[in-house]
Amino acid sequence: MLDLVVATLASLFAGFVDAIVGGGGLILVPALFSVYPNAPPATLFGTNKGAAVWGTGWATVQFARRVTMPWNALVPAAIAALIGGAVGAFTVTLVSPAGLRKALPFILLGVLLYTLAKKELGRHHEPRFAGRSEAALASGIGLTIGFYDGFFGPGTGSFFVFLFVRLLGYDFLHASASAKLLNTATNVAALVTFIAKGHVWWHVAAVMAVANVAGSLLGTRLALKHGAGFVRGVFIVVVSALILKTGYDAFFKLA
Repeated sequence: MLDLVVATLASLFAGFVDAIVGGGGLILVPALFSVYPNAPPATLFGTNKGAAVWGTGWATVQFARRVTMPWNALVPAAIAALIGGAVGAFTVTLVSPAGLRKALPFILLGVLLYTLAKKELGRHHEPRFAGRSEAALASGIGLTIGFYDGFFGPGTGSFFVFLFVRLLGYDFLHASASAKLLNTATNVAALVTFIAKGHVWWHVAAVMAVANVAGSLLGTRLALKHGAGFVRGVFIVVVSALILKTGYDAFFKLA
């Protein structure tokens, strides 16, 4: 019982962080591995997705009610993200992500340094594209990061946010709102794969899902209330934490 309480609290906090800028897996996945150390890793990943998909889905709905969403670009991008996630999940059964594991901390460091250097990055919503151009570029982002999420995963939401800001000219609030839809699609793709393999503990995932949605609701409200500057600050904190976590996993934990 205590194990489920800890996992549920972790899911609540993960939903909160995920709703603002992504990175909830940074909290929930290690918590699951700590609480259930003898469980198969695939089952813990599947159970994580079984909870997280509800939080990201709920955040998408909440953002859509208050933020203008470019659906003509985001719907094809979400489909591309779903396809990319499925292909990535299949690819990881054939190719080891060990090389990417070691490169990831440096990629995230580059994202962090770029964001810190560009003080005005993501503070103003000034889309650079429209129509088919916006849809094509958003779909490219969805396909690429969707594949990454299926293949490896850490920081998926943060990568979506950064690329929507850097390439499409969105502010951090609109980028976070858009990222939620694409992240929901990649979560669905991964979850379908885990379900097919029987790697979801539904009795745990169901309880965590309720907590994840509650955290998502709180995070979404804070993001909408405080705007792009607040989301940018949380983004910097989350990416910094991801650098430390992925760096430790790549160079110390596996040594």
